[in-house]
Amino acid sequence: MQTRWCLPFMWKAAIRKLRMGQLCGRCMQLLRDFMAFVQRMSSDLVQGIKECLTLISKCFCLKQNSSKASQLYKPILQPHERVTAQEFLQHIETGFEMSPIGRDPLEALRTLAFSENPGLQQSAALYYLHMSQHMNISLPVEHLEPFYALLRSADLEVQQMSSLSLVNFLLEGNIDKELVVQMGLLEPILDLLESEDATVQCNSCACTMTLAVSESNREAIGAAQGLTPLLSLANSYDPRVQQNAVGAILNLTQSEKIQQVLCKEGALPVLALLLESPDSEVQYYSCAALSNVAANVQYHEAMLRPSNRFLLRTLISLLSSSVDKVSSQACVCLRNLATSVDIQAEMVAEDVLPKLHALLASGSEDVRRASIALLWILSEHPHNQDTLACAELLQSLGMLLLAHKTDPVIVGHTACIIKNLSLSKNRQRIIESPCVEGLLQTMLSTNTEEDSLHYVTSCLAELAKQGATLHMVQWMDEPLTKCLVRLAGQLEHTEPSFQAASIIQHMIGHEKMMLLLKRHIRDIQAYLKNFLTHREIRFQQLGISTFCRLREDPEFLLEFRESQMAKLLEQLRQQTEETQELLRAAICQEDS
Repeated sequence: MQTRWCLPFMWKAAIRKLRMGQLCGRCMQLLRDFMAFVQRMSSDLVQGIKECLTLISKCFCLKQNSSKASQLYKPILQPHERVTAQEFLQHIETGFEMSPIGRDPLEALRTLAFSENPGLQQSAALYYLHMSQHMNISLPVEHLEPFYALLRSADLEVQQMSSLSLVNFLLEGNIDKELVVQMGLLEPILDLLESEDATVQCNSCACTMTLAVSESNREAIGAAQGLTPLLSLANSYDPRVQQNAVGAILNLTQSEKIQQVLCKEGALPVLALLLESPDSEVQYYSCAALSNVAANVQYHEAMLRPSNRFLLRTLISLLSSSVDKVSSQACVCLRNLATSVDIQAEMVAEDVLPKLHALLASGSEDVRRASIALLWILSEHPHNQDTLACAELLQSLGMLLLAHKTDPVIVGHTACIIKNLSLSKNRQRIIESPCVEGLLQTMLSTNTEEDSLHYVTSCLAELAKQGATLHMVQWMDEPLTKCLVRLAGQLEHTEPSFQAASIIQHMIGHEKMMLLLKRHIRDIQAYLKNFLTHREIRFQQLGISTFCRLREDPEFLLEFRESQMAKLLEQLRQQTEETQELLRAAICQEDS
C-alpha cells in the first residue's frame, strides 16, 4: 500500500530557486522570525543559528508558500530556553552524527518542544524531521514524549513537520505502532484530521493509516471516534488527503467491529462512489475496503439493495480497468458478493463472463488468480454451467492449464471449473477442448502435497467415467503413465491415489494404453495388492474391477498367477462370505 505525505514534495523546485538566488517565501519568513528573537541573544549564538539555518536550507525547502499570518503574540525567550537552544545548537554542530538520540539531545528536545516559543518548537520539529528522513534508526520510547507537545502546537509549521516525521518513523518501522497509541499520541493525531490545512490532514491520515495495521490500534481508533473525520476526508478535493483517508479506512475494515461502525456511519455509499474516482489508488483502496466488508454476508443486503445495483455494475466495469490491482480487487469483491444464485444471475446478465474471459490472459498473476476464482464460484451453480461451457472459454481454460501448470491456484480452480461443467449437457465440448490435455500435463508438474493434485485427478476420473477415455488415451505417453501408476501406489495420499487408479481402470482395453501399462506390471500389482487389503470397500472394489479387466491380457494374467494374486482374492472372498453370514444372522434376529 502506498502512502503519500506532503511537506517535501517540492524539494527539486526549491533547490532550483535556491541556485537562482531565490528563497521560497516560507524560508524568508522563517529567517525573519529567527532574527526577531535572536537579536536579544549573544552574538555567538546568533551566528551559530544563522549557520545552522543555512545548512538546513541547502537540504530542502519545507514549504513552497508560507503562511502570511503574523503572530500577534511572541513569547519572550526564557533564560533556560536560551541556554538549552545554545547547547542544542552545539550538539547539532558537533555531536549529531555520533549520538542523535542520546540523553543530552533528549532533554533539549523536551525543553524546545514544550516551549511557548514557536521558533524553538520548530527547531525541535526540524530535528525530528531530519532524523526521520536521513537516519534509519529506531526511536526510543522516551523520544515519543516531545511529539505530544509538537502535535498539539498552535504553530502550523510545527504541526506539518512533526506529523510528517512521525509518518516517516512509522513507515520505516522505527517506532512501535502499538506504543504510539499507548503513549497517548493517537488523540492529537486524530485531532489533526480536522485541521484546515491540507498538509496536516494528509500527514495525520497517513499516520492513522499506518497505525491501523494493528488490531488493537484499530479498536483504539474506533473508540476514539476517528472514523467520522476519515469518512469526511475521503471526499476531500485534495488527492493526497483523499488517498490516505481511504487507505486508513481500508486498514480499519480488517476489523469486524469497525465494519459494523463504518456501515452505521454511512461508509458503504461513500466507498461505492469512490470506485468511480479518476485516481486508481483511491479506486483500489475503496474496492479493497468493500471486499473486506463483503466477506461478511450480513452486509450483502445493504450493499446490494434491489432498488440500486450501482455497486454491482461499477465493480463489473472495473474488471476492464487498465490497472491490474484494481481489476484484481474488483474480482475479489464480486467473488465475496456472489453467495446467492440471484446475485450470480445478475452478474451474468451484466456481461461479467466476457470480462473474466479476457482477464484469464492477463500478464498479472494476481489478476489471473482472482478471475479464475470468481469463475469457479459462478460454475458451481447449474444455471450458469451451460453459459460457461462455451467453446471460447473452454479453449482459454485449456491453454491456461498448459501455460501455468505449476501454479497451484490456477490449476486447482481450473480443474474444479472443468469438473463442474462436465456435469452439464455440454460435456462433449470439454472432451474436445484442450482441457483434457491441460489436466493431464499438470499432473507431471504438480507436487503430491498440493491440494490442486486432488482436484486434477478427481476431474480426470469424472471425465473418464463419462466417456472421455478415447480422447485421454491419445495424449497418454510413458511419463504420464508412470505418473498415474506412481500416484495410484501412494496410498498415504488417499484421494489422488484412488482417482489415479480409477483413471487407469477406465483406460484399460485400449491397445495403446495396454502397451504403456505393461512397462509397469510390477508397480500395478503392488498397488492392486494394497487396494485389495484396504479397509475401505471402494478401494477393494476398484482393485477387483481393475484386476478383472487386466487379466484378460495374457501377459498380465501370467504375472498375476506368479504373484499369487488369486490367493488374495480368495481371502477377500472368504472375508466377504463371513461378513454376509453375520449380516444375514443380524437381519434375521432383527426381523424376529
